[in-house]
Amino acid sequence: MRVLSLGAGIQSTTLLLMVAHGELPAPDLVIFADTGAEPVAVYEHVKWLSLPQVQHLPIIIVTAGNIIHDMREQIAGSSSGPGGRSPTAPFFAVGRDGAAAPIRRQCTGHYKIDPINREVRSRLGFKPRQRIPAASVEMWIGISTDEVVRAGPSFEAWIVNRYPLLEARMSRGDCEEWLRRRDYPVPPKSACMFCPYRTNGEWRRLREADPEAFQAAVQIDALIRGGFIRNERGTSTGALFVHRSLKPLDEVDLRTDEEAGQGMLMVCEAGCGL
Repeated sequence: MRVLSLGAGIQSTTLLLMVAHGELPAPDLVIFADTGAEPVAVYEHVKWLSLPQVQHLPIIIVTAGNIIHDMREQIAGSSSGPGGRSPTAPFFAVGRDGAAAPIRRQCTGHYKIDPINREVRSRLGFKPRQRIPAASVEMWIGISTDEVVRAGPSFEAWIVNRYPLLEARMSRGDCEEWLRRRDYPVPPKSACMFCPYRTNGEWRRLREADPEAFQAAVQIDALIRGGFIRNERGTSTGALFVHRSLKPLDEVDLRTDEEAGQGMLMVCEAGCGL
């Protein structure tokens, strides 16, 4: 079985539309994992991709719940997520040296990878924990040449990850050019509204293009300093921040990285934002 993991960002959108143009063989499944916290523009883009005049493959939408709801429940003292702990994003805490240090990232696995794998397992006809033969699934992931460090093997023996954009030696810029040449819109960044992997420029664009999403991120930023989020050891992480400056998001100077001399931030090695 061939599966396209659709993040609804530039790269995976390009993959899906390359299939529509006959440049790639059609996958058996196209799956979008909804965290419940994407900006409105991302959901609108998924709807557009589902239109028959755009491409004909059905997009299956799966979810493991709403990450914002789960975080609120955890902070309020209720159990949510794996092991009763909140499946946290890599929020920033104050490290031992006083610098910003991200906590463990659990959100991608819980809200993206796991629901996609469960759907594929079900489509193959296997029950939970039932053994699936090795290499039963080829999982297409939209990682481009400028993000090659994010590419890696699957943690599941029955899934073989494949990166068609790397095989075609296409960068993110190449994907944008491919879309524009065919008069397709360039998709917005696909990531949760409060994703700490955003650069200053991306935060600013979110604030300008989707003020409601930015305010939701501001609220989440305040929320994670108003209660307890437990890490993988089951202990409180203390005060957390969405932005690596360790300042409240609505107080951060959001000049572009070049303007602020900030350079490259972290690189998410998983499937968000593609």
